[in-house]
Amino acid sequence: MTSRKTLMVQGTTSDAGKSTMVTALCRVFKQRGLQVVPFKPQNMALNSAVTSDGGEIGRAQAVQAFAAGLEPHTDMNPVLLKPNSDTGAQVIIHGKAVNNMEAAAYHDYKTVAMDAVLESHSRLCEQYQAVFVEGAGSPAEINLRDRDIANMGFAEAIDCPVILIADIDKGGVFAHLVGTLALLSESEQQRVVGFVINRFRGDIGLLQSGLDWLEERTGKPVLGVLPYLHGFHLEAEDALTVNTQADDQFDQGKLRVVVPAIPRISNHTDFDALRLHPQVEFHFVGPDQAMPAADLIVLPGSKSVIADLMFLRAQGWPERIERHLRYGGKVIGICGGYQMLGKMIRDPDGIEGNIDSAEGLGLLDFETQLYPGKALINRSAELVASNTHMAAAPVTGYEIHAGKSYGGALKRPAVRWKNQGEWQTDGAVSEDQHILGTYLHGLFDEREALASLLQWAGLKLETDFDYQDLREREVQRLSDSVEQWMDWDKWNQALPDFRLES
Repeated sequence: MTSRKTLMVQGTTSDAGKSTMVTALCRVFKQRGLQVVPFKPQNMALNSAVTSDGGEIGRAQAVQAFAAGLEPHTDMNPVLLKPNSDTGAQVIIHGKAVNNMEAAAYHDYKTVAMDAVLESHSRLCEQYQAVFVEGAGSPAEINLRDRDIANMGFAEAIDCPVILIADIDKGGVFAHLVGTLALLSESEQQRVVGFVINRFRGDIGLLQSGLDWLEERTGKPVLGVLPYLHGFHLEAEDALTVNTQADDQFDQGKLRVVVPAIPRISNHTDFDALRLHPQVEFHFVGPDQAMPAADLIVLPGSKSVIADLMFLRAQGWPERIERHLRYGGKVIGICGGYQMLGKMIRDPDGIEGNIDSAEGLGLLDFETQLYPGKALINRSAELVASNTHMAAAPVTGYEIHAGKSYGGALKRPAVRWKNQGEWQTDGAVSEDQHILGTYLHGLFDEREALASLLQWAGLKLETDFDYQDLREREVQRLSDSVEQWMDWDKWNQALPDFRLES
């Protein structure tokens, strides 16, 4: 099979710039009037998004779809692995969970997964003029080459060209590129059409001798040297930056928000709007770190709720939260964090592990039971003004969870929406208005909802911050940078099927 419509971006390391490069290409080519689509054969991430066809994919592909002007679809990421232990993961095919597998079992399953990958890719090729593919990790991971579906195994299967990107900010960029190329097979080396160097800062003239050497050594062009974008934000695929120490050195006048960095935290992109808000001082608090004084504690989503709840107990978080509430602080629980706020969590079918039940924090009067199958729903809702003492601000988010909650606390819901003319609700709010829980991810993303929640938590709001607007501006800033710094003459020569006129 030969694909003249598919271009793959592979990286010398994780976080080399594959996601950002595909995001940029989707926007650059879309702006030239082409119908383009992102694709990642296999993704391993705990940050996921709900798709238009009722499945889930990696969050990076949802961002790339946004850059391309598309709604996320399961064909954009046909295989998603969501780790639930150090050696195992939930395997999601075409948006639906099929099983939990240890690494060795999944290795044997890869032939089945490859069929799903090729099926999705074929459908995208029929619908779009160009498919921009993101690899995973590095193609030079020798131990993962057998039955590979994420990098060169896929590129070889469909016979597409590959761009290799490296991060110069990490150091050793020429060793990364030459070494990676050397570890590929002869046919794989031939399909690498050029290099991109990412996150360069300084005088480009001082780099030129190295670029000349690289091109002479490999016989392949450097297609572009992209600058380091200071303060750049793009939703993270999975990496979580935890403060090296948590202390009381918050900026005066800002709302102080802390989130425990639990081992299987999921969809931590929920907190991007908080982290970037100019009036919020935000901390992820890692293991064995003291919790600083806070106005708001947010319990995040979790891939293994009971195990993460036990981690919180071992770290002393129940006592921290109780003390926080006594002093008038506010608490929010999202998805798994919401389940933890109740009295009991039951998992009789072993959906998330081998512990069948655990007592919750007991802060709200409800219980949760996990069931096979997963709720995957996009929601347009609003905060329930009568229960939250907030304005009925719109909330646009999504549900990804494997449980149902029931109990008296749900009579005071946090959000509501209309379905066929009837109000439906989600979540719970404590009678004293200090605790709020919901299954809805994306709670802080909408401008009005963010403002209402921050004011509820005690902030005297002075800045009108719009996270959605920032997201668009950052994608466009990335696109503009790639437009400016890629060598399009070299690009057009190396990739005539993806020719881009200046």
